[in-house]
Amino acid sequence: MAAISSIPVTPLNKTINSRNGRKLPFIFSRLNQFTQFFHTSRSNLRIQAAQSMSSIAEEEEKEKRRNEEEEAMSIDNLQQFIKLNLGKWKGTFYQFDSHGKLLQEVTTKLSVGSYGEDELISLLQTLYIKQPSSNTSISGSEPEIEWAEYKIKETNMFTVDKYQQIGFFPKERAYALRYQTAGMLDFILRQGVLGEDDTGEESPKNLKLPSRRPSIVCENCLYSREKDMRARAFHVLDPQGVLEMLLIFLEDRGDGYPHLTSVDSKESTSGIMPFLGRWEGHSITKRSGVYGATIAEADTVALLEMNEKDQLIQIKGFWVSTSRSR
Repeated sequence: MAAISSIPVTPLNKTINSRNGRKLPFIFSRLNQFTQFFHTSRSNLRIQAAQSMSSIAEEEEKEKRRNEEEEAMSIDNLQQFIKLNLGKWKGTFYQFDSHGKLLQEVTTKLSVGSYGEDELISLLQTLYIKQPSSNTSISGSEPEIEWAEYKIKETNMFTVDKYQQIGFFPKERAYALRYQTAGMLDFILRQGVLGEDDTGEESPKNLKLPSRRPSIVCENCLYSREKDMRARAFHVLDPQGVLEMLLIFLEDRGDGYPHLTSVDSKESTSGIMPFLGRWEGHSITKRSGVYGATIAEADTVALLEMNEKDQLIQIKGFWVSTSRSR
């Protein structure tokens, strides 16, 4: 029978005496030092990267604020803009197609006031449109003049940059702004041409209305230097970006209703001569979307000439000078 023998084993001490213990080989010792250095260096790199990203973000935020301050209308300019518009304006509203053919003519009145002070000041505008006589009026009776009322969206420090994006030129007494929709123009045409006979149909007979979803609705206004008059021109682009119609308010802050000179008269041809030639300018276009907004600036050149048929010809060119994101 085989016998089972036991082999005595001396237990190891829980702690190793550094004197008697074997030292780590040199390569492992260096590796240990490198590992410690790597962890320390990586922490330093993380701190430096975080600081660098933080400084970049701060610079971008500062640049964004500077751009917004430069582009935003100041309180002084807003007050000048409101003062320029105040009063009671009598005017004539004209609608032209994309080829310059006169389609409609409507009489209007505009009442402009303001309320608030400093940065809380707001511009209030109410437009009145003269309605035509109804087809259902009683025969023999003289119809009363009816005016349809339209409240224009107020203008203040909040709306002036966010929605309307007004470009104001105090020295030239001119401004440009955009509209979210063509609702006001649609209302003027319906009330000024159809009046009480408007049934609300989308495409009334013998009346051209702006698109329900135009790509651009923009107003440009220029004041006369000689009289208390102004011209406000609107251009509407359809959803494809094609010019759909031109609409003009000719307004006077006096007693009479101004009218455009007939395009068939010699006076109108001679009156446009001072405006012929080469015109240079600068444009700023703001585009907004889901993923942010961009601002494109361009230098523009326009050549206005008369051809042999006494027709006005405009040749326009531009080149982009800067473009940036917001």
